[in-house]
Amino acid sequence: MNRKVAPIITDPINFDLKLKSIEKFTLDNGVPVYSINAGAEDVMMVELVFFSGNCFEKQNLIAATANYLLKNGTAQKTAFQLNEHFEFYGSFLSRACYNETATITLHTLSKHIHELLPVMQSLVQESIFPDDELATYQQNMKQALQVNLKKSNFVAGRLIDTYLFGKDHPYGKYSSNKDFDAITKETVLSFYKKKYQQGNCMIFIAGKFPPSIEATMNNFFGKLSIGNNFKIPEMPLSFIEKPGEKINIINDETGVQASIRIARRMPNRHHPDFQKLMVLNTIFGGYFGSRLMKNIREDKGYTYGIHSSLQNHIQHSAWIIGADVGKDVCQATIEEIYKEMKIMKENSVSEDELMLVKNYMIGSILGDLDGPFQIIARWKNYILNNLNENYFYEAIQTIKSTSAEELQSLAKKYLNPEEFYELSVI
Repeated sequence: MNRKVAPIITDPINFDLKLKSIEKFTLDNGVPVYSINAGAEDVMMVELVFFSGNCFEKQNLIAATANYLLKNGTAQKTAFQLNEHFEFYGSFLSRACYNETATITLHTLSKHIHELLPVMQSLVQESIFPDDELATYQQNMKQALQVNLKKSNFVAGRLIDTYLFGKDHPYGKYSSNKDFDAITKETVLSFYKKKYQQGNCMIFIAGKFPPSIEATMNNFFGKLSIGNNFKIPEMPLSFIEKPGEKINIINDETGVQASIRIARRMPNRHHPDFQKLMVLNTIFGGYFGSRLMKNIREDKGYTYGIHSSLQNHIQHSAWIIGADVGKDVCQATIEEIYKEMKIMKENSVSEDELMLVKNYMIGSILGDLDGPFQIIARWKNYILNNLNENYFYEAIQTIKSTSAEELQSLAKKYLNPEEFYELSVI
């Protein structure tokens, strides 16, 4: 190698990206296990994905409460003992609840998997939701809610989803002190028995596996009464939509910050426009060099950051623009957002800007493929959305081939201010 000569620089758009294939095996009870056996280090991840999100609950917050308290006491161990056990082996176990699914995720050294999976199994089969843990959870969550309700960005974030989807829709409902007070141990246990002990599940594992991983997974999870019926209830939008509505809320009379949300409903990722809309969104407000950032942060100095994104929901999606600004420049910021929409519709994107964004997007995907945990996360997203690896290669091709004319046409179709809700919270 001649170190006096700079290496050839290749633009990411010229990379030939490949998605590592996923392997699948099925446990004795029919539960599918998707795996990526890769990586240089002796670490691995095990994630149980239950179809027990908030769209399955009949009472608000029950799904989130059941998921959170899984680690707070079983028939054999207290919450303290559970946490000590996972920490003793240098592992980390987390839980999360979403609209359709809820997860239990373990990260650990591969050599400790046999000591940790039995305890992970006990969370699924033997959680008891102690009264004192539930009471502490209710108290802490109500206190956190009271603090968050003073923040304009928290209020704006939950209200915009309600305007988009309706207050009774799983995507649009939010919590209150009354909801936390209404939670009972019996209701949580009933949900747990139905959606965890006898629920529907799929498992994702990634990393450097120890020998006989299939037998190990089957030994701990293949005999459980969980199933593989992954039908998600239809969640129709049954309210009267009011696009173009402008809502101004004074949340704090003494506040100096305003939180802006401008949003509209969008087709989900199965729609033929979705992948090209991802390119359009990136140019408009989807990365640090976007139109909105250059105008409203760099030129006007109204905010530290402004972003737009397409929501990653399974059944419905939305395009949301969000920023926190000084309340004295709130209206000016909104006007600049609409100005950038108008420019996107009336002027074609330059080839230099389009090439920059294409390279950024391909480079971001390359970064997302760095390691087995990132790869399995992408596969999980595809599988939960009923997609396959073709979607990955179609996305790559869309980024590389989308023209400025196509983006301008999409802007005319979707970036119309009268189709967006406009919300500002001070």
